[in-house]
Amino acid sequence: MEYIVYVSTARKLLEDYELLDLLTVARVNNETNNITGMLLYSQGTFMQVIEGEKADVERTFKAIELDLRHKNIIKLITGTIEKRNFPDWTMAFASVDNHTLREFEGFLDPSTESFLGKNNHTSIEMLKTFAAHNNLS
Repeated sequence: MEYIVYVSTARKLLEDYELLDLLTVARVNNETNNITGMLLYSQGTFMQVIEGEKADVERTFKAIELDLRHKNIIKLITGTIEKRNFPDWTMAFASVDNHTLREFEGFLDPSTESFLGKNNHTSIEMLKTFAAHNNLS
């Protein structure tokens, strides 16, 4: 199993409905490609972990690179994992404006103590750090 963690910058600040549209499309695509992961968004910056079989991850990341909603895509880390960190999430999601989004399936509230649990995998620690530094938690 492979994973990629990347950050990118939105070409414009996204409204809630745009984030929800992005999330809906990502979930459909990820389910089709057997990809799981988490997307964090704060003030125009994305951080995402995607995981799955190598070919699926590479194909998904190429599609992400072509997405015109963001720029300055920086792959932070890649690697292999024995089992998925997000086995039940075609795309978990967290955003600064969690009051509106908390009702949607897959939304994780970074302000809760249980956010991402006690998993200390590098990809999880990166998400926790992003959430903390962007006042998501």
